[in-house]
Order: sequence, then C-alpha cells, then structure tokens
Amino acid sequence: MTDKIPVTVLTGYLGAGKTTLLNRILSEPHGKKYAVIVNEFGEVGIDNDLIVGADEEVFEMNNGCVCCTVRGDLIRIIDGLMKRKGKFDAIIVETTGLADPAPVAQTFFVDQDVSDRTRLDAVVTVADAKWLAERLKDAPEAKNQIAFADVIVLNKTDLVSADELADVESRIRAINPYARLHRTERAKIDIDEVLGRNAFDLDRIMALEPDFLEEGHHHHHDEDVQSVAVTLDGDVDPDRFLPWINDLAQREGPNILRSKGIVAFKGEPKRFVFQGVHMMLEGDLQRDWRPDEKRTSKIVVIGRDLDRPSIEKAFHACAA
Repeated sequence: MTDKIPVTVLTGYLGAGKTTLLNRILSEPHGKKYAVIVNEFGEVGIDNDLIVGADEEVFEMNNGCVCCTVRGDLIRIIDGLMKRKGKFDAIIVETTGLADPAPVAQTFFVDQDVSDRTRLDAVVTVADAKWLAERLKDAPEAKNQIAFADVIVLNKTDLVSADELADVESRIRAINPYARLHRTERAKIDIDEVLGRNAFDLDRIMALEPDFLEEGHHHHHDEDVQSVAVTLDGDVDPDRFLPWINDLAQREGPNILRSKGIVAFKGEPKRFVFQGVHMMLEGDLQRDWRPDEKRTSKIVVIGRDLDRPSIEKAFHACAA
C-alpha cells in the first residue's frame, strides 16, 4: 500500500464551497505538491481559471457527469500522471457539483492499472449549511454525495442559526452516521482533516465515537438511505466471509453506496480491511492486530432498501 499515490475525491453540491476549499489546500504552506483533476460540467471549463495559480498543474475533464466518459477521461489523465511519478505527493479530483461521486470513486477500484498505482484516500464532501436541507429534498446527487463521504465539511455555518445547524446535522447523520463532520466558515479547515485521511480506517471513527456501532445509537433515519453496521466479537472464517461479501456486493450493488470494514480472519495476525463502492470491493491485509486490541470484526454498509436483519444474520454466520 505504501507506494500507492493517495487520491482525494472532493465533491459537494453546486456553490457549497469546493473551489474555496481546493484553493485553501493549494495555497497553504504544506510543502507538498498536488496534481489536481477538475471534472467540469459543460463544454467550457471555467473552474480552471478560478483555481489559484499554485505550482500544481490542473487537468480538466470537460464532459461532466456521463459515467463512462468520466471514467475513461480519468484513467487517461491518471495514466499520464503516473509517467511523472515523484513529481507530486497526491492527487485531488474535484467533481462537478452535479455529479454522483460513485463513478469517480469506482475508477480507483475498477481499472487494474489505476488501482495498482493509486488508492482512494477519502471522499470529502463540502455541504452548504444553509441550503443542504432543501437540496436533500430535491436533488438525489446531494444525498449521494453525503452518503459517500468519509469526511463532511459543513460550510457556511455562519449563515444559519444554532437550531438550523442542529437540524441540518441530524439530517446528515440520518444518511451517513460515520463520516467525520467539521463545521466551517469559508471552508476554513486544517488540511490534515481533509487530506491523508486513509479512510479505509474505521478505527478512527471508533476512537471518535466509541458507541458508533451500537444498536439504537442513531435516532434519525432517512427515508431511503440508511446505514447498517454490524460488529462481531472474535474471528471470522475467510472461506465464508469473502464469498458472502462479494455476493452481497454483486447482488445489492446498485443499492449499496459505500461499504467498509475491518475483519479478523482466523489464524491471521494482520487485519483484513476492505472498502467498496456499489459492486466494486477492494481489500487487503494491513497492519498487525496489536496485543492490546480486541479482535473484533466490524462492517458498515450504507445504501438504499437494505435488508438489515439478513445482513446481520449473514455476517454473524461467518463467525469462525
């Protein structure tokens, strides 16, 4: 994993503050170099002109939201970037505000060349505190952007009252209970909270919110997007777990927006960590279980129309 280049996908509805955040990232004195890929909607690229003139090079993808062309474009640009490996530390992909982040995120799983050389570090969603509640009613993309996020930057908090802020946060939590949530004004946030998140890592969430996987912890439920989190004490049989999780992804893929987990395989000293987007899953053995750590297996699935009891039952049936 170490020599793979981390990729941050920056998403969020129109006007939420993505470009402001991107400019902050590019102009901070962090000593790192980023390759930036901007996915424009429409023929004329203007975002490029809005992005500060840092040393970074900006690559444009000008055909907006059509999944297959975006993916082709992205693969081609990343391919070109890889010929200049060493010239930059990480890649940032800014999607158009109208985009579902899925096809962009999936690219890092689907294309073998791309997944061999890069890893999806995190999906970061910028949300507009003032308008998000409205967008969640009328724009399915806005909902998907929240559901996909590993990190949510709730921006423009200075434009709403304390009650409105509490309301919008509870709506976000109903869709995605586990993303890191930051309140910001003018997208002002510590860069380390956005980049280098290694979003594979559920531990970070668990440390932040230890009862996060407990039943009954979330009182808000979005009508159509929900999250199913299951914990299993002890080891899992890989011969049962791997076929099951793959089958679940294939069968329920269109409904599964994001999945991730940390699993203890019987007889394996390392933790198996996986994450997925729709039908695509990627996983590998990462660091050793520490002596002071309880070997607990945890999975989270976020999506639409999920059958919670059957997912819980099937995962528990994988116990070693």
